[in-house]
Amino acid sequence: MIKKHIKTAGKVLFVLILVAIIIYTFKDSAGDILAQIKKTSLLVVFSICISSVLYEMVEGWITWSLAKVYNPDFKYWQGVESAFYVSFYRVATLGSGAGVSAVYYFNESGVPYSQGTGFYTIEYTLHKVSIALFSGIFFLLNWGYMQGHYQKYNLALLAGFSLTFVIAIGLLLFACSKNFHKLVIWIVEKLNRKGRFTEQLEKLREQCQILEDAAATLLKRVGLIVGCVLKNFLKCVFWYGIPYLILKDFYDISLSQTLAVTSLAIMLAAVLPSPAGIGSSEVVLIMLLSLIVGTAEAGSVALLYRFATFVLPFLIGAVAVLCFHRRVRHIKESVDSSGDRI
Repeated sequence: MIKKHIKTAGKVLFVLILVAIIIYTFKDSAGDILAQIKKTSLLVVFSICISSVLYEMVEGWITWSLAKVYNPDFKYWQGVESAFYVSFYRVATLGSGAGVSAVYYFNESGVPYSQGTGFYTIEYTLHKVSIALFSGIFFLLNWGYMQGHYQKYNLALLAGFSLTFVIAIGLLLFACSKNFHKLVIWIVEKLNRKGRFTEQLEKLREQCQILEDAAATLLKRVGLIVGCVLKNFLKCVFWYGIPYLILKDFYDISLSQTLAVTSLAIMLAAVLPSPAGIGSSEVVLIMLLSLIVGTAEAGSVALLYRFATFVLPFLIGAVAVLCFHRRVRHIKESVDSSGDRI
């Protein structure tokens, strides 16, 4: 009993330490975020919090629709819990641990590591491709408005769109194309004449096989994939519409125009070398919004956007992490005790 309580306390302490690390990481902007929240109406703060949570709920919907292909018993609430669980580790590890945490969650929820790795890679690829399509669609829908504010940056925007779509195509090929896998393996084999990369080559072969299995299972379900893309579009509305909730009472800007500007900012920020998009998203968002509402207001929007898309999911995710690990521990203890009785 004492040992069990020590383990529980250790896990709680681990989560609290991670929370403390993140608070320290954001210490320079934490005061500014709190000050901005105090100046913002309660209705707006409540609205952006609800919008942030709805984003994660749709993310969970996407995860659930893919995970139940492998485990029919996987529930929608598990998809939502996994979304917040991954959000916690995405911020806590500055992006590097998001995929690992997702695969671990799926494995503990009845989707083995290999299958979880494959379908999470497909899910991540669909997410990136959907952002590129979403941004392109809303840019074209608001062509006159976007040209009116950003025409002098056309070459930079064209380069950003081009690089984004190249990355999206690369992700699609890596996630789905057997011929692309053969090409990559052939290149690595040529570089491995002295055997220095043999271990990496074997891991690459294993990863390619996992992705090919996932593609064979999921991509033949056309309705499922199209549904995931449409859900990603809906998900984007909830986050990329946050600046509209902040600005709509003070500036003449529509939801469609806000979606165009914000999605463009996030898309361009994604090609910058920044962990989990932290920092780069705000910088690009401020740069684009400042041409519409001024630098001071753009900075305020960026602070509230960071709170809604990074801080809030992280804090809710901390609760999800504790609940998930507590549930897993109870399940394992129940299995062990039933084995002892036998």
